[in-house]
Amino acid sequence: MAEQLFLEHFKPSGEAESSWLMDAFNFVSQNLCPVLPESPVDRESGVPTHQLSLSVVEKIQEKMCVKHTLPVSYKFVSAAELLSLQHLPCVSNLSWSTSQHRAWAKEVGLTLPDHQTLSRVSLLLIGCLKAGPGGEWQLMDASGAVSCQFLSPSPLWLNCPVFLPHWNYIPYNSAGPDQDSSAGHVEVIGYPVLLCASPEQALSSDLGREPEPCRAVGVRETVGLLRNRTPRQRFSVCGRVGSVCPLLVVAGTSFFCFSLTDDVHSLPILVKDRSKLWWAQCAFLGRHVCVTALRACVLQGWQGKNILCATDSSEMHTEHTHTHDTRADSEPDTPASLTTAHIADDNDDSDESQPDIVIDQSAVGTKRSKVISYQGIVTEVVSEGAGLYVIDRRISLCLAYQPSLRRKLRVGDTVEVSHVHFLYRPCPDFLPVVLCTCLRSNLRVTAFSRVGASTLDPRCPADGALTRLLLEKNLGVAEYLWSCHLSSQLSRSLIPSVLKRQQCVCLLSWKLLESVWGRRREAARRDIYSEMLDESHTCPLTLYSVDSSVPRHVSVAELSRSLLSDGWSVSLSSLLPPGGPGLTSAEINSALSWSCKTVSSDPSNGGSLGQRPVLLVGVLVLPPQTSEQSVQLRDGTGAVACVLTERDQRGEQSAVFNAAWIGCLVCVQKFTMTTERCIQSDFPSYQHLEQDKYITHKNCRIYLQFSLDHVHILSPSAAMATLVGLKAEKSGGGLTGRKRREEEGEDGSAPAERKRRRREEEDSVTAAPATAGPACRRPCVSVIIRVEQKEGVAWRNTGAERREGEAGLTLYFSARAAVIGPVVTWEQDPKNRPMTDKEVRPQDELFLQVQLFCLLFVGASARWSAVLQPGFFYRLIAADTQDASVLTDTGVCAQAGVELHVERSLQVRPDWRFHTLTLPLLLPVHKQALSPKVLTVSEVLNCSSDLVCFQALLCERTNLTDRTGEKNTGVRLTVGDQSGRRLQVYMDLSHTPYPLGLVPGNTLLFSAFQRRLSRAGSVYCRFLPVSSASVLSVGDLRCAPSPAAPMMHLGRWEGSSVGQVKGHVVCFLSLQLQWSCSMCGSVFKQSCSSCQCLSTSAIFQPKAKVVINDGTGEAHVLVSGAMVRPLLGLADSQWEGLQRAIKVKGHLEVKPWDRSLACRSDEPLLHFLLSVFSGEVVCRQLLLTCRNLDRQRSEEMKRFTRGDRDFMTRMKRPLQLTCLSLTCLSAPG
Repeated sequence: MAEQLFLEHFKPSGEAESSWLMDAFNFVSQNLCPVLPESPVDRESGVPTHQLSLSVVEKIQEKMCVKHTLPVSYKFVSAAELLSLQHLPCVSNLSWSTSQHRAWAKEVGLTLPDHQTLSRVSLLLIGCLKAGPGGEWQLMDASGAVSCQFLSPSPLWLNCPVFLPHWNYIPYNSAGPDQDSSAGHVEVIGYPVLLCASPEQALSSDLGREPEPCRAVGVRETVGLLRNRTPRQRFSVCGRVGSVCPLLVVAGTSFFCFSLTDDVHSLPILVKDRSKLWWAQCAFLGRHVCVTALRACVLQGWQGKNILCATDSSEMHTEHTHTHDTRADSEPDTPASLTTAHIADDNDDSDESQPDIVIDQSAVGTKRSKVISYQGIVTEVVSEGAGLYVIDRRISLCLAYQPSLRRKLRVGDTVEVSHVHFLYRPCPDFLPVVLCTCLRSNLRVTAFSRVGASTLDPRCPADGALTRLLLEKNLGVAEYLWSCHLSSQLSRSLIPSVLKRQQCVCLLSWKLLESVWGRRREAARRDIYSEMLDESHTCPLTLYSVDSSVPRHVSVAELSRSLLSDGWSVSLSSLLPPGGPGLTSAEINSALSWSCKTVSSDPSNGGSLGQRPVLLVGVLVLPPQTSEQSVQLRDGTGAVACVLTERDQRGEQSAVFNAAWIGCLVCVQKFTMTTERCIQSDFPSYQHLEQDKYITHKNCRIYLQFSLDHVHILSPSAAMATLVGLKAEKSGGGLTGRKRREEEGEDGSAPAERKRRRREEEDSVTAAPATAGPACRRPCVSVIIRVEQKEGVAWRNTGAERREGEAGLTLYFSARAAVIGPVVTWEQDPKNRPMTDKEVRPQDELFLQVQLFCLLFVGASARWSAVLQPGFFYRLIAADTQDASVLTDTGVCAQAGVELHVERSLQVRPDWRFHTLTLPLLLPVHKQALSPKVLTVSEVLNCSSDLVCFQALLCERTNLTDRTGEKNTGVRLTVGDQSGRRLQVYMDLSHTPYPLGLVPGNTLLFSAFQRRLSRAGSVYCRFLPVSSASVLSVGDLRCAPSPAAPMMHLGRWEGSSVGQVKGHVVCFLSLQLQWSCSMCGSVFKQSCSSCQCLSTSAIFQPKAKVVINDGTGEAHVLVSGAMVRPLLGLADSQWEGLQRAIKVKGHLEVKPWDRSLACRSDEPLLHFLLSVFSGEVVCRQLLLTCRNLDRQRSEEMKRFTRGDRDFMTRMKRPLQLTCLSLTCLSAPG
């Protein structure tokens, strides 16, 4: 009967409208009526279902753009259906036409082009507004409830049936993984339409002002009443909302605070009644409200001060004005454009009178923030879990110091933040301006976004881990922002397997924060009540640190690109030695053939990539390719080779020897970035350096150099975790203290129980790092060895790891090792746990003879050369077998009675592993030093051994080429020690992988190099197939210059081939000034004098030979190049004029001892030079660095004439020196 009356009232024009009307009637009767509140009026008169259905349809027709029909394309949807069936963000607007929706979608696409516009759905939402848990508003029907968000809610809407004409639905599975995947919330745009026909509950069309409650007083009067209050007195207060604090949950109690003000007085109000928590959405800044039935109480957490508290009978009455929301209500059909509005700074005298101040705290500035209000549009969600957003594309918003929002912000939301802290450059990784909210701040969404939520990165879930760590660590905003940025960087750069193992990079960023920033002074404990309620506001954001030198994280790929770009952005002329314009073509191309640039990760050391230090995060791995022979630092973007050093047990720097570093996730902060440039060129002269056509080939090698002592371990490998546990035991912690107490019987347990517990604890310590999977339980066999000698890696035709008929060279090296004990079988990999008794031979066998055998590394197994170093102990493990014979050396069979002199050998397979034992047992074999003694440069120069092992500081490197100058045949290294003596080392790299770390400033260890004498008697060393060179310590010429050459006496030049001489010029023996062809070296006048050379470029080549006396003897010194000008004492203008004069003739040679030459010549230039030779320049004191050309001075017969007699005597030839550098100690005159 009711259905028939309902249909007759609307008179449907067709079956579709009849069906739609029946759906509306049934929906109201089944979903809406059961949840309506029952008042006494309802019980007496009742509200018929058809009357409520009539109201629903009439309200729907009023909101339609077409009035003469029914919205048959729209479907009524219940709360349960919306939550369970709608999985995509959507929008519904009953008043839209098709053209209006298209215009709306087009406008959204123009304003937010990179985001997905909300899809339109034809759904109708009807229900009853209720107060939900935690202060949220809910739209409830008989099927369930869905959370609702309003821009300006009114208390009059509560418990009323409403119809929502315009709304967005955002499912939580698209807004964040921290929510239930079957839940979501509704964003109500504009105002809901009240369905109740009662006049006192109806929402009028103009939403007129509600009459004020009786007996309510203002804020000023209430402040006066509180001073003379009576017990159990209740207060009703009217005022303007001055502040609204976020909803907090402390010890299971939810509450929030807000204040009423009249611009002079402020009155705080505490709301902790669960049924009143929804007030937080109705009380927003600037709104006039009236709160009744308040009681005065003492808040102990707020220093015992008085505060008004809401009671069970308290009510909130609001004033409804639409000055801020006329756009949403009056223009529902035409979408409004997104605009940005700024709110002026609050007139806070305390902040205005205290401008930003900077306090020096070890180069870290401390500033005072300002409190402002701001309104803008969210343009980027940086990290939802960390509470970081960008407003208006130029301002960062940090919400980390507040509880997380129930409704997450989306791109496109218009927000208004009040009492927010203005911070300028707290973190260089973020935008300069950062707005940070505290517990006094209030954030309100004034317009909902028109796009869906951004897809979150699943590798770093938005579960609030960073904000929880912020509360635990109680650090400042600068540290928090830095760790958030680092988390974002690590989520993109780390290896996926590492991310899976770490689960979330937030913990890694906090570990880096502690290791990089160090232990700084932590902020004081937060007083939440003072932060929210004190008039003189103080919070952790009042003062903030500003440090522009905090490290920045870069990925390996980004670092490689920067180094490669920086390596070639250099002028070729800067790569030449001093006097570049005077170099010949061969000298220029030889100087350009190799050059090196070192860049420090710290700008304070000079030569950094930027103004901030650089840090890297990655996993240390062995090279996967057989062509690489150095440990690599790898992340998800790439890998870079590393030259690693570490301290040994004696505290001395050594090449990396501990295999436990392999597999560790580390942070490298102090390192040197090295770029080696190799250029093959054919430049005719210095003037052609800008023409790239003369470069035939160029190559660039990039690698890192650092010490493992400066590395922070973020996630240790299984072997490193075992090593750390062993060191803790050795220092008295860990299991050692427990064992000692158990042995002494302090715990009172039985010996058997103590033994069982100790065994279980030992197994947990050694096996805990290796419980990642069943692969760690694989059986294996092992043997303990000590590496005595190691050859260098070389390309050899071994035939191993080659297919049938395939030819080619394979990497190969061998190492001599001493066997410590027998082969032992294991149920699982023992890794680097301490040696057991069964792994060591009995003591009586150790004294007999040390068993040596040769380990052969071929192909993929040759990569172990990076961590195998002489003098260290290793456990060699062969996995997936319990056959001890696989680790037995393959000796050569001999007949009876034949004595073999062949060294036993064992070829290492690619799947075998080495574990370094850093805490070996003190066995007698350890004391037998089988490795050669490491010498210094001075000892090498004085010894007579053929093969030497020495360490030295690399001072200079020169590439060597063949006679054609096209093929690189090796390098010549000039090394020295602290005494200043020098030694030349020649290395042939034609059959070896390119060695890294051969750059000036590094200390190198040269093993098994051949010591030889040159024809001139100088000592030099030569590289052999068994030789190897490794980096012991990383240096920098800027920080640690090479030692100066020793001071030498000319009367007794011994030892070093390079030395310093302090003396004066006795006379000039000869002077040769010549313009030469830069290509062939012939004399150049107007053109090259050689008929076969077509070069048009010339260089000026002066040479002078002088006699130097230092008081102990004399020497003939050859001075050439740019050093001739200061030797002659000529000014720059005189030197340039001399070059112009010589260029006419092309060549001039002067011999001052030939006086007849001066008498026969009338040339002014010759007389000028002779006058220079006889001038005051002869008496000047000079400091020269010279190289001895002839170490073996032969004797010669020399004739002397005295009177009428001639005398013949044997005399040594004068010392022949070549000047390398010249410094004038005294000016002429």
